Amino acid sequence: MKIIHYEKPFRVKEVLIHFFAWLCLASFPLFISFSIFSEFHPMAFVRVLLPPMLFYANYALLVPKLLLKKRILAYIGISIIFLIGFEVLALQIPTLIPIDQLDLSPDSFLYKIRYVVIGFALTAFFLFGGIVRLMKHIHIRDRVLRQKDIRKTRTELEYLKAQLNPHFLFNSLNCIYSLVRDNSMEASNAVIILSELMRYTLYESNQDRVLLSKDIENIKNYVSLQKLRLSNSEKVHLEIKGDYEKQRIAPLIMMTFIENAFKYGTNYDGRTEVNIVIQVIGNHLFFNISNLKGNRNIDENNSGIGLNNVRGRLNLLYPHVHSLEIDKGRSIFNVKLHLTLD
Repeated sequence: MKIIHYEKPFRVKEVLIHFFAWLCLASFPLFISFSIFSEFHPMAFVRVLLPPMLFYANYALLVPKLLLKKRILAYIGISIIFLIGFEVLALQIPTLIPIDQLDLSPDSFLYKIRYVVIGFALTAFFLFGGIVRLMKHIHIRDRVLRQKDIRKTRTELEYLKAQLNPHFLFNSLNCIYSLVRDNSMEASNAVIILSELMRYTLYESNQDRVLLSKDIENIKNYVSLQKLRLSNSEKVHLEIKGDYEKQRIAPLIMMTFIENAFKYGTNYDGRTEVNIVIQVIGNHLFFNISNLKGNRNIDENNSGIGLNNVRGRLNLLYPHVHSLEIDKGRSIFNVKLHLTLD
């Protein structure tokens, strides 16, 4: 199964976003400072690097090494020590706006709170780095969980199909065997029809959705194949109503019920009574099939495989948009299926 790896392209995109974001943030204060005072201390360039340093200390080190590993007390303690030490260091570096040109007296309010403002600004960048890292962690975790769900769903679908296709082939070969055993002239025609059935099963059923018209054509071929082997097929009816040319459906959903109807609805003398109605109204498909219960012994260990498979496929492919009713009467077996098509 092909798994799409997203870490590398996501990493490249992440680096580009970070680069241009910090470039804009650094350019703005430098431009304002120079446009007002026409100069700034060369060490002011170092101050521009302080916010990114704080951001990535939390983003790349403290959060992944401590917080995400649930070492919360160590994370809080180290963060406080780091912020205090970093602010002391930051106060030793000249600001982008020279204080002496602002003509602030030591007793002025702005002069007194400048340390508080710097502390809040540095803390904000530090916390922002932690928030961004947590958001990235949640994003990656959700992507991984979604990929696991997709892999699980695909695995279950492939397993169901693997069980369905041999079951379908087994029933079809039984039909041709009956014709060959009876030296029927229809045996060669049955082989041609079977080849069409197998082509559909091998190539079309690998898709998640197929044209409903193709699926119905496959059903017509199967019913024709069954009629060839029956000694009395007068009570085998297939009725299709509605506009279905552009509709799409999961392949072989209806086929399991049709197979069971012919398999368990036929007597040893070949008398069969199967009635199939497929009706499409808008994007709703109504499938109804009933068969007269034959006198064939049912293998309790294997007879439910097909029905269990189709139930599983319906739950996976049409969750909350399908209804299935199976009535196991004393003489009539009836199935009603309603699907909301894509």
